[in-house]
Amino acid sequence: MNPVVVTPTSPFRVLQLNSRLTGGGTDDQCIKLAHGLQRLGHHVWLAGPAGREFSETIRNLGINFHATPPEGPLKLRFIFELARLIRREGIQIVHGHHGCDLWPTVLAGRLSGGRPKIVLTRHLAKSPSSWFSRRFLLGQCDAVIAVSNFVGRVLREGVAEPDSLVSERRSRPPLRGDHSKIEVIYGGIDTGRFQPMDGSQLRAEWTLQPEHYAFGMVGGYALPFGKGQREFLQAAAKVHQEVPLARFLIIGRGNMAGVLRDEIERLGLDGKAWLTPYCTDMPRAMNALDCLVHAQIGTEAMPGVVCEANACGRPVIASNLDGIPEALRIGDYGTLVRPGGVAELAAALFEQASAAKASEAKQRAVHLRVAAGFSLRQSARNHELFYAKLLRRHSGGS
Repeated sequence: MNPVVVTPTSPFRVLQLNSRLTGGGTDDQCIKLAHGLQRLGHHVWLAGPAGREFSETIRNLGINFHATPPEGPLKLRFIFELARLIRREGIQIVHGHHGCDLWPTVLAGRLSGGRPKIVLTRHLAKSPSSWFSRRFLLGQCDAVIAVSNFVGRVLREGVAEPDSLVSERRSRPPLRGDHSKIEVIYGGIDTGRFQPMDGSQLRAEWTLQPEHYAFGMVGGYALPFGKGQREFLQAAAKVHQEVPLARFLIIGRGNMAGVLRDEIERLGLDGKAWLTPYCTDMPRAMNALDCLVHAQIGTEAMPGVVCEANACGRPVIASNLDGIPEALRIGDYGTLVRPGGVAELAAALFEQASAAKASEAKQRAVHLRVAAGFSLRQSARNHELFYAKLLRRHSGGS
């Protein structure tokens, strides 16, 4: 009897697992993947807690949302509920995303009795924190997806920077086991929404004048370091007198707000730099800026925000660390600077503010490069093909 060969045109039954759904890049990419696979014709479920920030977003997208119960001790209620769902719905692929969901994904798949393929995505530029996970996890799943080549390098080889001032960068050990299970697959952004457009309305809401050159940092700012917002302000203080029309915006939220406001006052940036109200319409935000700054000093797997800015035809000044250069190569419009190098960052701000703005034709060309390499459809399609490869192995196909 010939083996059944699964092709990408055969609908898969896929469960995306996410026990957080509180916001952030991992939740965003998980939901976008589920939606993209569904639009390709596959049967997709997303399991996670109800009443969270992204729970309603899932329902609004028409994704089959399975509300999970309170997790219970050792997440046992959560795991057994997922095992029942996998068995009942005949799930072929169970796919976990957060670090706290790695072992629950494995256990739910094993306990279901249905022998689904177990896939884990590593969205962070570091290996799992526990020795047990680094030693045994790879042997208990069918695949680990790394969201960038840099993350793949961390998982296969490890990266150590013992002298780094940022503790999480000092030691990032590799996973032990069969490294052929590690696959690099990029995420994606909605390039239908992220494209060049008029941003004047939001600029006015942010009290920007047409003649202002608006630099902006986008992302959370959590203690102790944020994403380099303090370094951004320190660089702004070095250039604001030479570039009087430059403005420096911090777009996001976090518990560093008071620290950043104090820093603005201390550096004499009142009226030049400020924290904007929280913004959820990021295509509008990117188009309201003249240049995105991503001055990250921590770890960074694959910053979608860099691709979002480029997709809107905006240049990017970003730290040359981890997966950031990969993201910038996709749109190929921007400058890399030394992480934490305030003087170098200031020089890049000055040079960018002095440069001519990109023509509409150049903006469109940059957008098309991002659309070709980092769209939601392309990401879903790449996952689809990888799932098909896993299922062919299971069915005995070549």
